[in-house]
Amino acid sequence: MVGCGLCPRECGVERGVGVGFCGGGGVPRVARAALHRWEEPCISGEDLARGSGTVFFSGCPLKCSFCQNHLLSHENFGREVTVSRLAGIFLELQEAGAWNLNLVTATHYAPQVVEALELAGERLTIPVLWNSGGYEKPETLKLLEGHVDVYLPDLKFYDPALAEDCAGAPDYFSRASAAILEMYRQTGPLRLDGSGMLCRGLMVRHLVLPGERRDSERLLRWLAEHLPVDGFYLSLMSQYTPCRPCSRKALNRRISTFEYQWVRELAQELGFSGYGQDRASAREEYTPPFDLTGVEGPEAP
Repeated sequence: MVGCGLCPRECGVERGVGVGFCGGGGVPRVARAALHRWEEPCISGEDLARGSGTVFFSGCPLKCSFCQNHLLSHENFGREVTVSRLAGIFLELQEAGAWNLNLVTATHYAPQVVEALELAGERLTIPVLWNSGGYEKPETLKLLEGHVDVYLPDLKFYDPALAEDCAGAPDYFSRASAAILEMYRQTGPLRLDGSGMLCRGLMVRHLVLPGERRDSERLLRWLAEHLPVDGFYLSLMSQYTPCRPCSRKALNRRISTFEYQWVRELAQELGFSGYGQDRASAREEYTPPFDLTGVEGPEAP
């Protein structure tokens, strides 16, 4: 790809020759492909023999300073796979009992993902989820229309200065808000199947940051003003863990019970449906080992 502009960074790198800001070259890199049982109940289900068929892509267009998957987002850990192998991974996860195909941070490989989904074709019958940091371009999302059933974006920051400090992306909110509106346009209101699993729609995740509950308030009020509150799910997360020193003093600690509960009560007041994460969810078992599980194997027939 010449002059890559898939994400808002628009770094213009010739991906077949070098790597972009995201760390991505011309061939997809994957760090893990396995059943994941620690997403929201309507994504992972409650059957411990099943789970969400999660494919973790290496690299990231955003690179938040507090990312729990630092090995992937910043260090680009993973292995290159062909489009044919990627299609094979999708089908293997389905065969293993996955409720859905959960593509994590795949924005910088969107064209190759679409190609792999088309190669899998009608053999892939489970819903496809696009799980991202929300830092997307509507033009790239339009490549996915008809291929993605459920969008699972983050909505991280409202304040440009906060987004600059945490991710070097002062345009985060303007980009993510436009992307979320495009996601909702594509999927429409929520649809659950007979097992209570999300099969179409939008779920917006928001990680509550220490010292930034007013930023959370701005984000929640924007969502309530621009989307029908009964048309999508909101998932509030409490798992913020400081990974390295930050110039913002509050970001060097965990969130307090008061801060998280304050945001949860606001979400309830605004009428959102969805999930609130248990504050114990920052435990290590919620972050899977990135050990190339499920990456190696045969090409798709």
